[in-house]
Amino acid sequence: MSGLSRLLGAVLLAMSIASTAAAAPAPGGPGRDDGYLGSDKTGVVTTTGTQSKVWATVQRAGGLGEVYWPDLATPASRSLRFVVKDTRTGRVHGGSVETRQADPKSLTFAQTQTGDGWRLTTTYTADSARDAVLAAVRFSARQARRFEVYAIYEPALNETRTDDTARSDRGDLVATDAQTGASALISQPAFTKTTNDYRRPTADADIINNAYDSAGPGAVVQAGRLSFGRLGVATLALGFGADAPAAQQTAHAALRTPYLLTLARYAAGWRTYLNHLKNPPASLRTAQERQLYTTSVMVLAASEDKTHRGAYVASPTMPWRWAALVPSGPYHLVWSRDLYQIATGLIAAGDTAGAGRALDWLFGTQQKPDGSFPQNSKPDGTPVWTGLQMDEVAFPMILAHQLGRTDAGTWAHVRRAADFLINYRDPDTGNAAPWSPMERWENQAGYSPATIASEIAGLVCAAQIARANGDEASATKYLDTADAWQSKVKAWTLTRTGPYSTQPYFLRLTKDGNPDAGTTYSTGDGGPSAADQRTVVDPSFLDLVRLGVLPATDPDIVNTEQVVDQQLGFQTARGFFWHRAKFDGYGEFRDGSPWDFDQQPDSRTTIGRAWPLLNGERGEAQIAAGDPAGAASQLTAMTNAASPSGMLPEQVWDDNPPSGQPGFEPGTPTLSATPLAWTHAQYLRLAWDLQDGRVSERPDVVAARYASTK
Repeated sequence: MSGLSRLLGAVLLAMSIASTAAAAPAPGGPGRDDGYLGSDKTGVVTTTGTQSKVWATVQRAGGLGEVYWPDLATPASRSLRFVVKDTRTGRVHGGSVETRQADPKSLTFAQTQTGDGWRLTTTYTADSARDAVLAAVRFSARQARRFEVYAIYEPALNETRTDDTARSDRGDLVATDAQTGASALISQPAFTKTTNDYRRPTADADIINNAYDSAGPGAVVQAGRLSFGRLGVATLALGFGADAPAAQQTAHAALRTPYLLTLARYAAGWRTYLNHLKNPPASLRTAQERQLYTTSVMVLAASEDKTHRGAYVASPTMPWRWAALVPSGPYHLVWSRDLYQIATGLIAAGDTAGAGRALDWLFGTQQKPDGSFPQNSKPDGTPVWTGLQMDEVAFPMILAHQLGRTDAGTWAHVRRAADFLINYRDPDTGNAAPWSPMERWENQAGYSPATIASEIAGLVCAAQIARANGDEASATKYLDTADAWQSKVKAWTLTRTGPYSTQPYFLRLTKDGNPDAGTTYSTGDGGPSAADQRTVVDPSFLDLVRLGVLPATDPDIVNTEQVVDQQLGFQTARGFFWHRAKFDGYGEFRDGSPWDFDQQPDSRTTIGRAWPLLNGERGEAQIAAGDPAGAASQLTAMTNAASPSGMLPEQVWDDNPPSGQPGFEPGTPTLSATPLAWTHAQYLRLAWDLQDGRVSERPDVVAARYASTK
């Protein structure tokens, strides 16, 4: 045999072996369920229209995290990330990662990964006409032929992570769920190699070096090698559909439209939305503040479901232990409290239509026959958790007043909520409202000043709506109850015998309505098993000021602010921040690992860090007290707490970093829910409050009745 013949035979044999390997299914199923990724997102990508029903989250560590489809309560993928292989050394690396908002007036994010001798930049957007996310990937290197770039995709269709099936289909990476739904990941130019495998404790190199044509059912992972063509750009489309052909059709249709045109349409949608709102307030003094304001408006808009309008979720994330659960809530659910916060932020920014949809959605989920509201719900209104929180019953009534809604339909819903509130008696303890089975931090029952403030304000707003509908008897009943509760709120929640001050101060709550008693309770999350209620303070008492139940200059308010500053506050280079409550354990473990359930009482194994939304609430109280300079400092602290890409977190690191490790700068986002819509809404309200010199959230009818008295 000639040398040429031998060479040709070897090539054919290699092709045969490769073909055989590529045709084989992956071994070792069903794979490992690693839960979803961390909630420290650096961006959210979605369109302003309702035709495209996808939301993609950008991961701080690189690539996309969860993509939600077909609604904001349903993750459909775990991650899409990019890695670079050095063909000389075999080393596979994601490089260091930086994310920025690529367009100041749209939720377009660019991510740059940098490694030894190479640079990878990915820009993420969504198709306004269909259920597809797109990524434009540009790669540059000193020795380009030395490197290979791979996309690694992990489907999690129908919010299940262990029953998907993956396969290669003529260069497409297709995944289907055991029940319903499919995804298709394709590239232009086409992938030069694809593989399907199971998620396991293995390196990315092991995944991309294999070549299997299918895997599953199980926890699957797919990979494709990118080709950049003469333009040096690869464009990927991740499409979704009811089945594999539908998902493939969506992805291919997305790539038939030039990427720059898709990006332009996406950006135009966001500009059109912003142009219909108020211009940012002049109170924003720096370019960073103005940009964060605009980004905050868009984050709120992006939090709304596209099928069930008005259903704004708390956060498109699942921090800590929540990421390992199925279903994975509760953050990407709708909460009456958070929805009220979001809606009032929208009102401040000029999106009264969005706030109106939120109120309509709340009325659609109001419970029958009692008139309460679910603790939280899916976007379609299905209740998930079954707790009862009285502020969540009161806030829809306040929101109706904020929107000037006094029509008969609104009144019918408000009357049911108000009647539920004044007639409530707990079936287990016999306690009556304003006592609440849960206060706003979810895990305690009792007399909470924040909850009582919302109940009083809700009843006064309900009375105003009742009078507008000619029901004087109901108005009188609600006002009489509100007056009685307002006259007793200090007797229920203001201690005169606490250890933190010789002057009275408000408590987080009392279990028995006797704030001078040393009644004890377990604070939860590894905190004291028998904390004296007089030792547990939190900043939420300021709702008494923000909702107009007490004046900001009330001596007991002022003294409690000082107590809270001493017990919960700390100074950082980025501003002064507060923990949400004394002994709070809702945060990472001391070594930085994710918060989990069931820490033993008195263990103090987890630590709740600071909440930037509390800066906004203090700022509103300072405006009510005539201290605009103090309020401006709160806006600055909130601005400094944002990620470089403009995402405001649930919590920021305090002066107690994980195990004393470096790299956890106080005042920067923790691994908590980021972005948190409530924080962004609070930022918008504070910005406008500074501009207008008044607390926009405070109902005028409540403030006129109480805020000039003690």
